[in-house]
Amino acid sequence: MQAAPVRATAIPSFTDALRAVESLLMSRGQRTARRNAWTSVLEDRRRAKDRIEAQRVLDEAVTSQRVLDEAVTSQRL
Repeated sequence: MQAAPVRATAIPSFTDALRAVESLLMSRGQRTARRNAWTSVLEDRRRAKDRIEAQRVLDEAVTSQRVLDEAVTSQRL
């Protein structure tokens, strides 16, 4: 008796499985729209992080300037 040949096929990732289900359930235009929407969400999140970081830098600059102004004012007195 011979053993059955073993097939080495890669197990699809979770993302691959979701894309397969998506392709079965949606038309191509809907898939494109969903991907575009998700890309927009990711870009909005990136811009929000950038805005927060920029605000933090500006706040630190204002604080530093106030400290310098107070130091100069106290030296004049």
